[in-house]
Amino acid sequence: MDNSQIADNFSFLSKLMDIHGENSFKSKSYAIAAYTIEKLPAQLSETPRETLFGIKGIGESTGKKIIELLDTGELIVLKEMIEKTPPGIIEMLSIKGIGPKKIATIWKEMQIETVGELLYACQENRLKLFKGFGEKTQTNIQDNIEFYFRNEGIFLFQQVETVFSQINGYLEKIFFPEVINVTGAYRRQESTINEIEFVVTATNELVKQKMQSANPPEILEETATSILFKLTNGLKLRFYTGDKASFTERLFNTTGSEEFITAFKQQYPAAKYTATDNTDRSVFDSAGIQYIEPFLRENVSIIDAAVTTSIPDVIQPTDIKGIIHSHSNWSDGSNTLEEMAKAAMAKGFEYLVISDHSKSAFYANGLTEERIQQQHLQIDELNSKFTSFKIFKSIESDILNDGNLDYSNSILSTFDLVIASIHSNLKMTEEKAMLRLIKAIENPYTTILGHLTGRLLLSRKGYPVDHRKIVDACAANNVVIELNAHPSRLDIDWKHIDYALNKNVLISIDPDAHVTDGFNDIRYGVLMAQKAMVTKEQNLSSFSLKEFDAFVSERKKLKNI
Repeated sequence: MDNSQIADNFSFLSKLMDIHGENSFKSKSYAIAAYTIEKLPAQLSETPRETLFGIKGIGESTGKKIIELLDTGELIVLKEMIEKTPPGIIEMLSIKGIGPKKIATIWKEMQIETVGELLYACQENRLKLFKGFGEKTQTNIQDNIEFYFRNEGIFLFQQVETVFSQINGYLEKIFFPEVINVTGAYRRQESTINEIEFVVTATNELVKQKMQSANPPEILEETATSILFKLTNGLKLRFYTGDKASFTERLFNTTGSEEFITAFKQQYPAAKYTATDNTDRSVFDSAGIQYIEPFLRENVSIIDAAVTTSIPDVIQPTDIKGIIHSHSNWSDGSNTLEEMAKAAMAKGFEYLVISDHSKSAFYANGLTEERIQQQHLQIDELNSKFTSFKIFKSIESDILNDGNLDYSNSILSTFDLVIASIHSNLKMTEEKAMLRLIKAIENPYTTILGHLTGRLLLSRKGYPVDHRKIVDACAANNVVIELNAHPSRLDIDWKHIDYALNKNVLISIDPDAHVTDGFNDIRYGVLMAQKAMVTKEQNLSSFSLKEFDAFVSERKKLKNI
């Protein structure tokens, strides 16, 4: 073990001790030792053991640990410290601009344990509510995390879509007159993207030639019929190469999931893949079945629906009539109620459901009972100024450990609707999670179950649940299930929506917006809903103002509240 490795161990130990709030004197001494060892002219492994303790900056305790490292290759005290530190907290040390003291606050006070959760908290403006985390610090942390994730090479769909048009336009330009079309996970509207895939009428050599630039991308992989590049921003581009005669077949084969492609070819072995219009529509025409949109080419069951022409007209972004689930500056949002209402009206929405955080969400400036009354007065005042637009009074009420909501029934009854969500104590067994969720669903004041599993894509799996039992409970209690449209959530997962639709449970595509620009996230929820064949009639936020008002009133009657 060389000096650099020994120094890294002491530096790491010092940082973990600071995060855990251990003895500051010891922590500082290990940091000094790391600096000292890094600058030594001679290797400690070649230094006589008896002289180690005489080196300036290395005391008896540090010297013994150096010997331990040289003899065993590890430090027991560091190993123990690592074992009691969540992996996500250790990962935060890799983010520029976040030191041990700030990480300690993030973990102990904000109760955040992963880098992904921290990014989400930045997007929700939560960091600036804590001492030492101003708006500038929050912005810097967010920028540095986004840079970190870009280098990891896995992206949210929304992140890829932001740059896709520019990339696609550039590729069409440099490959002209050759034909190029996007395929794979991006064409299927997957929630996360590892690489953007293209089918192109070109050879590998031509692709490599066209991709030469002042900063040529790195070639990661090459086969006889494909080539994979990595751009400087971390994005990967894969090209499926070949002649024009094979274009349609290559586009079809690389668009659908393996399960879908295999089943289709078994059922329609005589289907033709003739290149006609640079798409793959002709494949379905030759099979004599309804065209299956790329985003639906996941499961075998969709083929049966296409045979009977029973694929419905799925929901579109323009079908969303109101913003449900949004946060104002009454809790952790950035905008006032009036700013949010005006922004919603400017985008053509008919209503706004304001759902600020409840009192248990102290980290998000959750509303006390007194502040609820004050907010309701302001909503009434604003509504008196509107003629064809309405703000509905709502709350995102925390589901407590025992499944109760965090307000009394008398307070809950003052809202037009209640979104019940879990935000704390997320490390649960399925049994514990189901107990909390089912009890919350059975609360007569719960209107919508918010972000069902609490997942954050690419960073937090979410707690385990039995989706069917949750849907059954929602069906029995007339509770709507949210499809949280925030690009980091997209929760409920589209794969579980089909069962909800079969049980006549309404879905509600909601942006969970903390800034007015967050209203645009509705689009990503719609894209996921399309994969589940949700229609506008099956989505609550597609109700017109008149229909939504009637829904709220009728539900209160049914629940006798």
